[in-house]
Amino acid sequence: MLTDLAIRNLGVITGSTVEFAPGLTVLTGETGAGKTMVVTGLRLLAGGRADAGRVRSGAEKALVEGHISTDGMGDLARAAITGALTECGGETDENGEILLARQVSAKGRSRAWVGGRTTPAGTLGTISAAAIAIHGQNDQLRLLGNDEQRGALDRYGDNGHNQLLERYRKAYTTWRGLDKDLKERTASRRELAMRADQLRFAIDEIDAVNPEPGEDERLVETVRRLQDVDTLRDAATAALMAIDGAAEDTTSEESAAAELLGGAQHHLATAGDDELRDLAERIGAVTTELSEISADLGRFAEALPDDDGDLDTLLTRQADIRQLTRKYAPTIDGVLTWRTKAAAQLDSLDVSEEALDELAKKVAAAHKDLQAVAKKLTSSRSALAKKLGAAVTEELAGLAMPNSVLQVSVDDAGGFGPEGADTVTFGLAGHADDTPRPLATSASGGELSRVMLALEVVLASSDSGQTLVFDEVDAGVGGRAAVEIGRRLARLAQRNQVIVVTHLPQVAAYADTHLHIAKDSGASSVESGVNELSRNQRVEELARMMAGLDDTESGRAHATDLLERAEYDRAQLSTSRR
Repeated sequence: MLTDLAIRNLGVITGSTVEFAPGLTVLTGETGAGKTMVVTGLRLLAGGRADAGRVRSGAEKALVEGHISTDGMGDLARAAITGALTECGGETDENGEILLARQVSAKGRSRAWVGGRTTPAGTLGTISAAAIAIHGQNDQLRLLGNDEQRGALDRYGDNGHNQLLERYRKAYTTWRGLDKDLKERTASRRELAMRADQLRFAIDEIDAVNPEPGEDERLVETVRRLQDVDTLRDAATAALMAIDGAAEDTTSEESAAAELLGGAQHHLATAGDDELRDLAERIGAVTTELSEISADLGRFAEALPDDDGDLDTLLTRQADIRQLTRKYAPTIDGVLTWRTKAAAQLDSLDVSEEALDELAKKVAAAHKDLQAVAKKLTSSRSALAKKLGAAVTEELAGLAMPNSVLQVSVDDAGGFGPEGADTVTFGLAGHADDTPRPLATSASGGELSRVMLALEVVLASSDSGQTLVFDEVDAGVGGRAAVEIGRRLARLAQRNQVIVVTHLPQVAAYADTHLHIAKDSGASSVESGVNELSRNQRVEELARMMAGLDDTESGRAHATDLLERAEYDRAQLSTSRR
């Protein structure tokens, strides 16, 4: 649900904030007052095209902000909003609502925010689309397309139909991927075979050397030691002699470090003084450490090679390793990573007859599965088409189109597409025996508005928590049909938030909340603001909408009667819902 909307410097609106309530909200006002700017602001929040021409003259930028709440929404809509919010890193505010914002500069640049984070307009549109549906004259024209009509039919389906549609989409994606792979391998067989040979040679070359991770770095250190082996051996031996004493076959008048430390520790420990005993313990720790150093030196000296042939072997190994790092990656770890990727690519480039035959079998199996799911989807759509056509026809009877019949036909599209193998067409007939013709050629503007409203009433019967915006969908309608439009919008508002821009008092009378957009024309500019009307003010506004009768007692009486009748109808709707 949309909880509020703030507009700055958009068209004739310099600055206005509107709080939206649940139920039916209508926006009325004189022509040119700026009613359309409210819808324009909502379209911007929905990720619509940013038009610099909409920025108020003299202003640097226009800003639209709105909060949406997911309370009462369906699970799918809430999941879509939560997923998009998490992906862009946005957050909800302290009320659990999500702030959406869109800025358009006079130079044409646009910026968008979701939950306090800058985001592409497309992400903003994803979140808004799950919460807000806008219907206007342009949206009605989109309803004339087969894709939109198929989407409307699918929306009428239950969970079973939706699951079937999702199965088809997955089956189509699988088949398309396999079929594309087979065609590419067949068409580029020679090039792929050459690439496979190159990869196979490289992998064999690496495997022949069989390097280990980090081996290039270890070889550098090992070779350095071998080249300085005599110096290293002399240093280690001299250190050992200093620590442990002379070798058994030599004589030395110098005492070993370990022996001297042992003597020092003995003298201190037997002196009978606590402080000297502490020092003796510290010397003991040094003696222990010295013993470990002596052992490490012994192992180091023993590991040093005695044969110069080891150096030649390692230098040859190092040359082989460098050959790989020159060709495939700077380090041997990089070479091993490259080999793993090359092996995976080689597996995917298998263009042998056996591999192509196996892939062709997978394509055929995927195609068979796709055909089976598509057949079930067509059957489901055909059943839905009859129900949807009957339901919309029933609604049209109450919208001053008592004899009109909406027929929804499902035909073979002649191939598989991302959404099925069907072409869905909405046809309108003047009476039951008339031949239905496509909406594009059979419906006038007013009729198209009523068909769209009837369709939305039917489709939204199972929805809840969504915001539905209708921008003058009652154009070209009057009299009894206008009352029925108001009644149906009120019915929609029992489960959804409905916002309507209207010129008809019969529609405005059904509102739970009536917003009035007034303009103030100055010498150099026009400014507009939005205010919520009290009941008495509503009577005045309804009288004005009834051919400008707001300054007459009869006009106000007619307006009062219209408002009371609408209030009675709304009360009946609420009672029937309970």
